[in-house]
Amino acid sequence: MLKGLDPLLSPELLFTLRAMGHGDEIAIVDGNYPGVEHARRLIRLDGHHLIPVLNAVLSVLPIDDFVPEAIFRSTVKAERDKLDPVHEEMIDCCARHEPHRQVVPLVGQDFYGRVRAAHALIQTSEPRLYANIILRKGVIYPKEGGQAAEVDPFVY
Repeated sequence: MLKGLDPLLSPELLFTLRAMGHGDEIAIVDGNYPGVEHARRLIRLDGHHLIPVLNAVLSVLPIDDFVPEAIFRSTVKAERDKLDPVHEEMIDCCARHEPHRQVVPLVGQDFYGRVRAAHALIQTSEPRLYANIILRKGVIYPKEGGQAAEVDPFVY
């Protein structure tokens, strides 16, 4: 356990989030998603629902602000604009962390293709259908004043 970190952020998940670079994407998917088949790197969070996992990831992951669209959700079949309750919860969670970003719906194969190309996939035990989201990692900007402070790795 670590101070200030959501306990859902497992060592493997923290390693993956930290290893991702700007523009890399991570998918968080429901229990029915074909995760083993679609994942380049699979992280299982069995026993957890999607919204708490999404909230934990967004508590540490910066979202890309270099592109117009950086958060994507799956759709109910081919109904691009239909919102199931889980989609509304995903949108609300994202809005708490990234109030200026929209959650963009991607239909079927467009969503699947993006997941297959993602850096990693987090498989939850979420029982609701179409509860899948993709996040594109952004950057952490340096502090005001331009230069990062010198850090001596041997001084604690």
